Amino acid sequence: MINQTALEFDEVISQCRNVFEKKNQDYGMSWRIMRISSIIDQIFIKANRIKTIEENGTQAIDEGVQSEWIGIINYCVMGLIQLNPELANKNLSVAELLHFYNHYLNQTKDLMAQKNQDYGEVWRKMLVSTFTDMLLMRINRMHQIIENKGKTEMSEGIDSNLMDMINYSVFALIRLKN
Repeated sequence: MINQTALEFDEVISQCRNVFEKKNQDYGMSWRIMRISSIIDQIFIKANRIKTIEENGTQAIDEGVQSEWIGIINYCVMGLIQLNPELANKNLSVAELLHFYNHYLNQTKDLMAQKNQDYGEVWRKMLVSTFTDMLLMRINRMHQIIENKGKTEMSEGIDSNLMDMINYSVFALIRLKN
């Protein structure tokens, strides 16, 4: 089953990367001006929309939740890139951008595989709405970390939260597909 999850992860990420590349063609790297707090708030907007649709069962905009989950994944990767001090204020070529996109998603996939082994793929039995709640909780955690000027006493940092949010979003997209 773990190999199946790796394949499903790759399928979802391929779809996300395709959207990321097309949006980069349309907008360039305009997002590079954003602070991490703004990226987190963009994720919050998307997660909150998903929760509203889950609770109401309807949507006014003819764009489903799948595109919101994809957007969350891509904003999380943007956040990981923005957190890298070596990339701060550096102009990236498209090739470099995609290299770092792939790099952070490979790290995230490795994290998913390690946690999946320990937790026995319990996510397959969870409700998609739980993934939404987990994202919203992690957004609140990251807001608190920012208020604490990035310092934590015992907890993971913003980067770990972003990687977990990517994995929850991938799981949600897999569950919605099935």
